[in-house]
Amino acid sequence: MRKLTRLAAEADRPRIEEIVEAAYTPWARIIGTRPIPMDADYATLIRAGQVFVTGGGPDGLIVLIPEDGVLLVENVAVAPDLHGRGIGRALLSFAEEHARSLALPRLRLYTNELMTSNIALYESLGYHETGREDIDGRHAVHMAKPLP
Repeated sequence: MRKLTRLAAEADRPRIEEIVEAAYTPWARIIGTRPIPMDADYATLIRAGQVFVTGGGPDGLIVLIPEDGVLLVENVAVAPDLHGRGIGRALLSFAEEHARSLALPRLRLYTNELMTSNIALYESLGYHETGREDIDGRHAVHMAKPLP
């Protein structure tokens, strides 16, 4: 059963920050630094209407930023105790719907090159690598997905 995805409200911010911290802490150990989403300004992102949440907790979140001709998936995070239940996939599916509603023909995202399980997930969902870049000492893999 797909969970309802809605715009985040300021009241969701503490839980959003909790999910992000819990979801990315294991990756921080692996890559040797805090992933960019751990230090994002969620109050500003929420006010801008760029954060969407799902589930009653909420259980997960996605940050979507419209750009010229593309929707940037800035962050997808799910509460670690809920991994494996399809929440992340549902959020990424929502991103596709949102891009279409904005008449944007493509999604893009980036992730750290050491987050190989994330890269594999994105590839399984139709994303392909478009390049690599060093972002403040973090080795990013850029990926994109055209929408039919």
